[in-house]
Amino acid sequence: MKWALSGAMIGARELLELAPAAEEAGYHSIALPDSVFYPEKVSADYPYTPDGKRMWPAEMPMPDPFITMSAMAAVTERLEFSTNVLKLPLRDPLLTAKQIATMAVLSGNRIGIGVGLSWIPEEFAFTRTEMRTRGARTDEAIEIIKAVCAGNGPEWVEYHGKHYDFDRLMISPAPDRPVPVYVGGHSEPGLRRAARAGDGWISVNVPADQLKVAIGRLAELRAGYGRSELPFEIDVSPTDVGDVAGYREIESAGATICRVTPWRIFDAEQTTAGRIGALRRFADEVIAKY
Repeated sequence: MKWALSGAMIGARELLELAPAAEEAGYHSIALPDSVFYPEKVSADYPYTPDGKRMWPAEMPMPDPFITMSAMAAVTERLEFSTNVLKLPLRDPLLTAKQIATMAVLSGNRIGIGVGLSWIPEEFAFTRTEMRTRGARTDEAIEIIKAVCAGNGPEWVEYHGKHYDFDRLMISPAPDRPVPVYVGGHSEPGLRRAARAGDGWISVNVPADQLKVAIGRLAELRAGYGRSELPFEIDVSPTDVGDVAGYREIESAGATICRVTPWRIFDAEQTTAGRIGALRRFADEVIAKY
């Protein structure tokens, strides 16, 4: 099992202190969410709470994941970084691929990209992108990112899809190892996208039983696509697990990365010192014994 520290809802400068502490404590990576802005009024329910309401205030810090990942990579040597998840259809895929390629080179191939669709209509309206085509555009964007960041260094690429179309071009620098692209989502289309096109799958924060169901479905879908033998990460965040036995059980179900928030597990003080103490305690009580 690889251990990822959740970097959600933490200030940018504090993350620069948490990253070296996480590396020293033995974590594999830090995962960062993506939120471009907080609309005062939202015309859709939040899909991951019973009442459909968001569980964070407007002023909650959500630093840009790419800038923050680059900054954290500069103060660490081994720790890896990923998005959990990047709202890909809000962005131009070529510009996104350029950013990812540069981050991968600067970090020494310590970057992974988790992608999702976004559920907020206002995000699409205010960024002048189309919500209706978000799934199809995400499929094409994944292909474009993988072509640019295929691991062959700078090379000529072209793409001719329904939503994105360009002739041969080269983006430099480009990484000498492929950048993995993971797909988030518990819906059937999301699971299919992960099984068909992803290098892995990323869960939301849900109980272990729900994770096991999704992992089982992913196995069925990957077999159907003839991809069962390919490497595939399963990145989970169980809300009802906090000890070695529980993590071993979810690993036996197929999880390969576990995303944790130690300051919530231990009800620690929401300060930099409190979070560093909690991540070290989790490393001592779980990671070291695991």
